[in-house]
Amino acid sequence: MDTNTAPAWTLRPAGLRDLEPIAELRAAVMRPDLERLGRYDEHRVRQRLRDAFVPEHTSVVESEGAFAGCVALCPRENGHWLEHFYLSPALQGRGLGSAVLGVLLARADAQGATVRLNVLQGSAAKRLYERHGFVLEDEDPVDVFMVRAPRA
Repeated sequence: MDTNTAPAWTLRPAGLRDLEPIAELRAAVMRPDLERLGRYDEHRVRQRLRDAFVPEHTSVVESEGAFAGCVALCPRENGHWLEHFYLSPALQGRGLGSAVLGVLLARADAQGATVRLNVLQGSAAKRLYERHGFVLEDEDPVDVFMVRAPRA
């Protein structure tokens, strides 16, 4: 398989049955960055997802019929927040994240909605967001807050 081409994928609405697989994926994906920042906690990394999980705003990414990741696009008064965007490490770097993000941003653009997110300091995901037009809005020692205005 060409590693520069995104694998076939679909988005489906998340349900409560997806909570624990998503929490486990979050722990695996975030562990390297959280450890680098001295903030990894085995329980907390999963519990933060459980506490913030809103199925009606969350989509599951499936690739070749299997669970591949998740993403949430949550409406707020100042636009949307892109949250909980995690992909299986085996599928990262192959264009899947860019493809999924492109679909979500097209939806936000159609609504004229600004999209915001935060990413951990030093995370490789920041480059993905920059390629899709996100710019720095604010930052602290742990998080980088980014924003993207709607496109015509």
